[in-house]
Amino acid sequence: MSTKPYRTAIAASVLTLFASGALAETVAVITPYLAQPGTQFYVEAFEGRAAELGWDVNVIDTGGDVAAVISRIEDVVTQGVDAIVINVDPAQVGAGLQAAADAGVPVVGMDAGSDPLLVANVTSNGYAMAVETSVYVANRIGGAGNVVMFTFDPFPPVQVRGVIADAVFANYPDITVLDRITPDVSDGGIADSRAQMEAILAANPEAGSISAVWAAWDQPALGALQAIEAAGREGEGIVITGIDANPQARDAIAQGGNFEASVAQDFAGIGATAADTVARILAGEDIVASVIYVPTVLITSANVTE
Repeated sequence: MSTKPYRTAIAASVLTLFASGALAETVAVITPYLAQPGTQFYVEAFEGRAAELGWDVNVIDTGGDVAAVISRIEDVVTQGVDAIVINVDPAQVGAGLQAAADAGVPVVGMDAGSDPLLVANVTSNGYAMAVETSVYVANRIGGAGNVVMFTFDPFPPVQVRGVIADAVFANYPDITVLDRITPDVSDGGIADSRAQMEAILAANPEAGSISAVWAAWDQPALGALQAIEAAGREGEGIVITGIDANPQARDAIAQGGNFEASVAQDFAGIGATAADTVARILAGEDIVASVIYVPTVLITSANVTE
């Protein structure tokens, strides 16, 4: 089903409300993950939609420091913002969320996790994305072989992807998860993922000893690709999948090498929908669905240029 009529109606109603002066104008966006391309894309989309609404948006990046998000939330509450948008595990910033709740400041998650102190979380369906890529891997390797997984349990939207991939691979008796790696993401994740993959390749030097790399997002997949190519093992048919379909991943898929598939999240849609959700809340609308999903698309060589 197309979401275009729905989003068009929401946009029209939001603009009408804004024109009537019913909307507040100051919103803080707080994240420790602005180094991630996906985060950059939906923050930019949020800012674009907010500009249309005439809002004053303050984007705060804590540079990978999750704990600092709490004090930043408390700061903007004290400053009197009308709403807050977070991109972080809400369970790790509960004190900040409680401060916002006590002050009556609504908080919306933008690709965050669910929490009673969030009015809503706008995101992609991580369960569905993980199913698509892990099943793709299982089918490509014929249901048998060693798989390396890159996961990141500290961030709920990514954590659920690993859980689902674990379940899919466990359903194939001839698939073995060789390693389950949580890379350092302070620089985005590519460099450490490459180093980790280089170590795994060195420990498994035989051709065919690694059948696939499943990554919960694109940065580790790209790091693994670099390691495989640097080791001269790209000809072994090691299948790589990611999630996000960022520009680097799309380029790699288009080249027809080991990186075969990713899932395109609608980052612009997440950002814009988060802004529209904030607008609805500030207009006094009761948000019934606490999780709002934006559709995704599996990207392979068949559709990467579309």
